[in-house]
Amino acid sequence: MSQSVEAINQRARDGRDRLGPFFQEVEKVLVGQRHLINRLIVGLLTDGHILLEGVPGLAKTLAVRTVARALQLEFRRIQFTPDLLPADVVGTQIYNPRTGEFTVKRGPVFANVILADEINRAPAKVQSALLEAMQEKQVTIGDRTYDLPHPFFVLATQNPVEQEGTYPLPEAQVDRFMLKVLIDYPNRAEELTILDRMGRIEPNIEIRPVLSTEELTELRRAVDAIYVDEKIKGYLVDLVQATRRPAEYGLELTGLIQYGASPRATIALVRAARAQAFLDGRGYVTPQDVKLAAPDVLRHRLLVSYEAEAEELKSEDLLTRILDKLPVP
Repeated sequence: MSQSVEAINQRARDGRDRLGPFFQEVEKVLVGQRHLINRLIVGLLTDGHILLEGVPGLAKTLAVRTVARALQLEFRRIQFTPDLLPADVVGTQIYNPRTGEFTVKRGPVFANVILADEINRAPAKVQSALLEAMQEKQVTIGDRTYDLPHPFFVLATQNPVEQEGTYPLPEAQVDRFMLKVLIDYPNRAEELTILDRMGRIEPNIEIRPVLSTEELTELRRAVDAIYVDEKIKGYLVDLVQATRRPAEYGLELTGLIQYGASPRATIALVRAARAQAFLDGRGYVTPQDVKLAAPDVLRHRLLVSYEAEAEELKSEDLLTRILDKLPVP
């Protein structure tokens, strides 16, 4: 078993080294957003979609576009607005009066990296147009189903400040986002660096493609090979179960949690923990990997009650209590 683990360790270290040029290229443009970059690569390595939340001007769109360029992936941006239609996202059928036949015009969702900008600005029927695409990696137009390109990666952004003219995301859609990443302001030193790099009218920053789709697939296989001990699996399950039945785990959260995390959260958590270990060049998952991944995986899957809102408690506050209280193997 030790030889097998050592082989996995070496594979993880080699894979992490291959990501070095990727980080170098992305950091030409993004300054001080290492957590965001790490989470973007976690989503790509684990085939998971990401919801980005931050005020305007924090380079969310620029980050996604830069990652797509560095990975040689086709990028499409969809601006979500109140008058957007589902056909504007997935495509539609167009009737040809000469031939009497319908032809399919594919929508912008047919790309590798989709940026759903300000996703909460569109009504539920448009947001739900992405449900099939995000889960089954296919879309249905008319009576036919079409496979989406591989890999397929959805990144959605939303503004946490301005809520006028927005629509809450359906819970079924929120659960399909593997991670919800919160983006904060840069510090003073980082903002000075941003000023030097991007202060020109036409910044001359060239992003080279450094990873092919085939190499990304190989890295995904390496992540899948990361070893997860049975005790770590038990810790993962207990963590998710504690969001549903906190009293059984000695947690005094009665009345504060309306709905806990779904089984999809358990799957997302083990994948994110594997990717976290991979980024650290390890072939095995530790409890710390789980703790680092848990906030981004669970914050949007934990619905707080009115009592918690009255006490000004957010899902992150309750997750912190759970992580602090739950015994670590």
